[in-house]
Amino acid sequence: MIVVTLMGVVYSLAINNFAKLSDEGARVTLKSLKEYLGGLSREREAKLLCLDDCSECGVYVDGEKTTTLEDFLDDKVEIYRYDFAYGFTKTQPNVHFNEDDVEERVCFSYSVDKNGVGDQVLARFKDKFYDFSPYLGEVALYDSLSEANNARRELARAVSR
Repeated sequence: MIVVTLMGVVYSLAINNFAKLSDEGARVTLKSLKEYLGGLSREREAKLLCLDDCSECGVYVDGEKTTTLEDFLDDKVEIYRYDFAYGFTKTQPNVHFNEDDVEERVCFSYSVDKNGVGDQVLARFKDKFYDFSPYLGEVALYDSLSEANNARRELARAVSR
């Protein structure tokens, strides 16, 4: 009887762990993306790369594709970079060449290097602004571009004191 009980407990624990592993990709959001990529074991970088209409995004660790995230974003995502003179300005995504050296349209990309430092960008998606700029903190979430600009200016003032 004890053996059957132990087998049942081990079985239920194993099933729960497998469900968590298979569900891990489904839990990734823009808010948790920096933490997710930073938690991957890597020697150089971990990167999320979304091509064409952003309906499918690949997760690459040290250049090797490890997983695919479906319906993570759509082509309405916008990327901004901060300029001290102008504030956040909209930018074009990086260029990507596939294995056959053919240029592909990048919808969104974000990477974290081996030290855990990620790209310094602001992403607009579904009327929310996700600021990936904090080096050590979580992704900041804003309701408007002006709110993100004000937060960045306030940070610059605090640093310059």
